[in-house]
Amino acid sequence: MSWKPSPLPYTLELETKPVLKRLPGAHAALAELKASAKSIPNQEILINTLTIQEAKDSSEVENIVTTHDDIFKESLSENQYVTLASKEVENYISALKRGFGIVSRNKILTANHLIEIQQVLEKNKAGFRKTPGTNLKNQRTGEVVYAPPQHPQEIVDLMSNLEAYINDEGMSDYDPLVKMAIIHFQFESIHPFYDGNGRTGRILNVLYLVLSGLLDIPVLYLSRYVIQNKETYYRLIQQVRDQQNWEEWLLFMIEAIEKTARGTLRLVEQIQEDMMYTKHLLRSRFKKIYSHEMLNHLFMHPYTKIEFVEKELEVSRPTASSYLNKLAEAGVLTKSTHGKSNYYINNRLVRTLTGSIF
Repeated sequence: MSWKPSPLPYTLELETKPVLKRLPGAHAALAELKASAKSIPNQEILINTLTIQEAKDSSEVENIVTTHDDIFKESLSENQYVTLASKEVENYISALKRGFGIVSRNKILTANHLIEIQQVLEKNKAGFRKTPGTNLKNQRTGEVVYAPPQHPQEIVDLMSNLEAYINDEGMSDYDPLVKMAIIHFQFESIHPFYDGNGRTGRILNVLYLVLSGLLDIPVLYLSRYVIQNKETYYRLIQQVRDQQNWEEWLLFMIEAIEKTARGTLRLVEQIQEDMMYTKHLLRSRFKKIYSHEMLNHLFMHPYTKIEFVEKELEVSRPTASSYLNKLAEAGVLTKSTHGKSNYYINNRLVRTLTGSIF
């Protein structure tokens, strides 16, 4: 428990032969995913749909468990929680999109940007920790396994250093995937916030990949891999602190990137297939309803409603209602009710998003 994070870059040589041998496979998988994502004309479709899955999984790492159905219903609601857990997930989606907007506009990611992302996530303005007493404990035994920096100035200094490491390529010539794993470890070890460190750190992962040019949009999310290997994830982070066992941690993260990229690639390809099927169906059977805007709408909103169609397609309410009801009558959508309102489910998309492609 005596280990404390020191400023980056570390003096150890971290790119060992086993680490270097694993990098090409992960880069190839990321490149395939990046290219596949480009083939969907409206990138908002992937940002909307894949963010939902990541938000669910990342929240589940923190034992915030909800269902796809509740999350999709949350997107229909205005100022009304479906469940507290689904609202937490909705906050995560908003935080991730805020982060992507920041990176897209500014081409950098600062400590203040991370504070902004965490504020959206946690709906508070507490900022970095200022009160000592934060400890990380073993969830089963209650034993303190790690005490992060306690002094407010130390937290600010370490986060300023991390900001420089994220944005200044001259500080390290390590491969970007190795740097991502180092940044993730350093952020979680600084543990700068009272709440939301794990989820903010996982948002930081994908934003760094976008910042590094390895992805154009945030479509690679490691949270499902972390859930599937949760004990290993926490054990390896702690082994870096206790034993400087960097190699295993880096290999774990590189494998997570490669496997997740390949799983996400299959998911993107299935969404493409679903879109093509629906496009041909609409063009052949519903010529008056079909448009690129309508197709995009149905795949940006797994659950939609009349108001959404009315606004996004700029049609009258009766027209929007007629479109959705005709598609529901034909089985393209499923009509259901939430509170006093109707909503419509894109069955093919929901099956893809809730299936076991990974």
